[in-house]
Amino acid sequence: MSKVHKVILLIEKSRAFGRGLLHGIVQYSNFHGPWLFYMEPEINKKSRKHPYEWIGDLEADGIIGYTWDTNLIKAIVSLGYPAMIRGLEKPTLNAYCIVTDQVAIARTAVEYFMELGFRRFAYCGFDDMIWSQQRGENFSKIVLESGFKTYLYKQPKTKRFRSPDKEQVIIAKWLISLPKPIAVMAGNDDRSQDILAACKIADIKVPSEVAILGVDNDELICGLSYPQLSSIALSTQKAGYEAARVLGKLMEGQKVAENEQEVHVSPLHVVTRQSTDIMAIEDKQVAEAVHFIRNHSKEVIQVGDVAEASGLSRRTLEQRFRKVLAHSVHEEIKYARVNQMAKMLIGTNLSISQIAWSLGFPYTNNISRYFKRQKGISPLEYRKKYAPK
Repeated sequence: MSKVHKVILLIEKSRAFGRGLLHGIVQYSNFHGPWLFYMEPEINKKSRKHPYEWIGDLEADGIIGYTWDTNLIKAIVSLGYPAMIRGLEKPTLNAYCIVTDQVAIARTAVEYFMELGFRRFAYCGFDDMIWSQQRGENFSKIVLESGFKTYLYKQPKTKRFRSPDKEQVIIAKWLISLPKPIAVMAGNDDRSQDILAACKIADIKVPSEVAILGVDNDELICGLSYPQLSSIALSTQKAGYEAARVLGKLMEGQKVAENEQEVHVSPLHVVTRQSTDIMAIEDKQVAEAVHFIRNHSKEVIQVGDVAEASGLSRRTLEQRFRKVLAHSVHEEIKYARVNQMAKMLIGTNLSISQIAWSLGFPYTNNISRYFKRQKGISPLEYRKKYAPK
């Protein structure tokens, strides 16, 4: 009988990022385990007993951690247990990394806002959080590369002004000072809620004056807000599965290849809800054309169909499209179609040929070439890289 491995999970489970990791870990264990899991006892949380005071007593076989606590990370590494840690800067002998692709997340946000027609950008995060700093820095850099500037929110230095009720008033004053309309990227979905509350305090309209985009796609946080909050969905479930797979190899004493020593959390797509459901395009007919394209992304449409829907001649629409969005109508159609296919590759179990058929492509080879030109990888590679197991 094979050994049942004991695995400590130091993962916060009240938010989407942690829950996504846990879903992937459990999925791996169901297929390849079973494993026996240990999470921090509630009594320890109430007594504020630090995790490194009890993890060494469990004689576990491995640890998966989600923490930025440098003392806890050092304690885990010093135990010598096989470990996968989000927050570890670089792989060590027995501990490997779960890494969030902050550049790709920022790029997803910028490209999304640009497609909506925004040319003013802001970022609101948490100054003391490394991941939030990285997210803001990358967002600002990519916005600058696109020829625009980013307005950055700076938190108050005094801790007593950082309680939600006090800081939301400060965020409201910052939002009032910004030019409108403006696209605001939030550090995560919790921060999106703060920005939304600040908009209500300042009587700022969302999304017509301020469009808000968060990260993590926490469906409870986003769905319970009004208006509901848009967010970038991440591949946390896939990352949890891969982290468990690598940990399994470590616990079995198997060799881990260099390219397996970092498990990546990547952006999947933007889940659009009410907080960004607007086209910040002054040319109303171009905005109508973009809406038409995105509302018909599952259908085979031509440039002529878009021109008819917008009430413009094909030539006039093309000219105005290039002037406003700097690309052609056909490129916008391709962008919308490929994004629709990407969502179906991740969110359904349909085969690539079934997806091709549903989107009106008669041949799988055609859609594969079409997809690869836009995303840089084939549909099969995209599904393998991002879809949950």
